[in-house]
Amino acid sequence: MTNAAEQAEEKAPTPPATAPDMTEVLADAPTNWGKWGPDDEVGSLNYLTAEEVMRGIGHVKQGKVFPLQRLIGDPKGDPVWPGRSPAERTMILDESSWDSPDAPQFPGGLHYADDKINAFLQGSTQYDALGHVWYGGQIWNGYDARTTVGGLEKASVEAIAQRGVVGRGILLDMARFRGKPTLDKGETFSHEDLMACAEAQGTRIEKHDILVIRTNFLQLFHEQGDAFYEGFNEPGLVYSRELVQWFQDMEIPNLVTDTIANEVTYDPNNGTALPLHCALMRNLGVTLTEICDLEQLGEDCAADRQYTFLYAAAPLKVHRATGSPVNPLAIK
Repeated sequence: MTNAAEQAEEKAPTPPATAPDMTEVLADAPTNWGKWGPDDEVGSLNYLTAEEVMRGIGHVKQGKVFPLQRLIGDPKGDPVWPGRSPAERTMILDESSWDSPDAPQFPGGLHYADDKINAFLQGSTQYDALGHVWYGGQIWNGYDARTTVGGLEKASVEAIAQRGVVGRGILLDMARFRGKPTLDKGETFSHEDLMACAEAQGTRIEKHDILVIRTNFLQLFHEQGDAFYEGFNEPGLVYSRELVQWFQDMEIPNLVTDTIANEVTYDPNNGTALPLHCALMRNLGVTLTEICDLEQLGEDCAADRQYTFLYAAAPLKVHRATGSPVNPLAIK
């Protein structure tokens, strides 16, 4: 019988036989390295100034609050990246603990429950650190990739957690825009599709917006079980030089999605895995937020036609970590 980690490893996707090196694919891609100085570790989150916080607050019209984290320990299962295992919660103390004569004793007869989890820091709704992904021996802002050895000395999730993420969010409901309950495996869309979706929703994407994209693809995880990982290839944004330039021109600080990796897993044009992680996060400093639950938010926005809101999130402050669980809030 294999353990959870071995079972997850068995689900790992099979990459294309050949693909160009990422340095070739992204040879002419835009970069924001040095824009906020040689010591920067939060990248495009620098766009989220106090003025942007107030702009986001201006879109709170009804006082509705939508937590966007997926449940850890969901009885239906927890979707995770192939090769990772879901969080495991272990009960340490409960009422049965006091059946034993050596149970802890407290004045007044206090009993309590205690538990712990063993989890990948990126095994649930989570923020990526900017140093999470790299190529060519350098992470965000040109830091040496050797600074990741044993933990991220530079561009860890701690830097994001220390500042928080607050601004105007906009839901781009690509599934409803395309008239589907979920997007299909490997289905792609571009920045032009995002703009068309916003227009169809009666709004538009503005500079410094936090983009929140709904595909509902993870619904298939709950419907298909282990078969979900067969031929694993998520839908999402697809790399182009024009798309990355648009992100840079629009000064997008944060990309939030309901998929495990925010972009199509394998680029259909060149076969590389997750090139937008490199082009957006490593090169532009765009923070990525993954595995969000956007279903209640999507239904509410479709009902009242308000697709903009205050977005607020703060990952856990974990020293030198590559990512962290988070429960973002969309407030309408």
